[in-house]
Amino acid sequence: MRTDVRDIGDRVVMITGASTGIGAAAARLFAAHGAAVVLMARRAALLDDLTAEITAAGGRAAAAVGDVRDAADVARAVATAVERYGRLDAAFNNAGHVTLGQALHEMPDSDFDAVMDVNVRGVWNCLRHQIPAMLEAGGGAIVNTASVAGLVATGVGAPYVAAKHAVIGLTKAAAAEYGDRGIRVNALAVGSTLTEMMESVIEAAPGVEQKFFARAIQQRLADPSEVAQAALWLCSDASSFVTGATVPVDGGVMAV
Repeated sequence: MRTDVRDIGDRVVMITGASTGIGAAAARLFAAHGAAVVLMARRAALLDDLTAEITAAGGRAAAAVGDVRDAADVARAVATAVERYGRLDAAFNNAGHVTLGQALHEMPDSDFDAVMDVNVRGVWNCLRHQIPAMLEAGGGAIVNTASVAGLVATGVGAPYVAAKHAVIGLTKAAAAEYGDRGIRVNALAVGSTLTEMMESVIEAAPGVEQKFFARAIQQRLADPSEVAQAALWLCSDASSFVTGATVPVDGGVMAV
């Protein structure tokens, strides 16, 4: 009998955007709870280092270098899970991209395309390839990283707000379509988190973090591990009656 309902020691989990930030924190946390993790990101050296770290600590990890914008790369990552560990039970679709610095009417099409390709097409590609593997395994759980920008306009670029709203829409649609086939799909409405991407935002727009703090009850940035804990819960049996939900992990932004 499990002593911790978040125990996922019998699960195989795919994590995208796994080389840094929330994805890397999730990789360490999921592996520490016993899961076999398949880590997908574009930067091979960082993935190799993280995989080696987890393995040295006694965990199970495999690297799948690739870009979520490329459906073939996503398919290979899913195949890595199935071929190496026998199945795919859960996924944390966490890869993201943001563009700041210009007003909507001044923003080039290339910025819009870049944000939509990673945040929306990336999740779309993941769902299309993860769901068949989970159906074969008899069910599963998927968590998509959205944002408070998926619920309200937050002051970041308009394409990012649109993209994260779309992630929540895809989450609800997939949950509704596959709920009776044993697959749960949820999203995290993540608030400002101290990641590499956030550091680049602050560098591009000094002082912008104060605007984010002003909206949050806790008046701070999240640590990536705090978001990873929420993803772990949604992938575990502890959240077995939760699907189609968007769970805020935002320091209270959406409460006021």
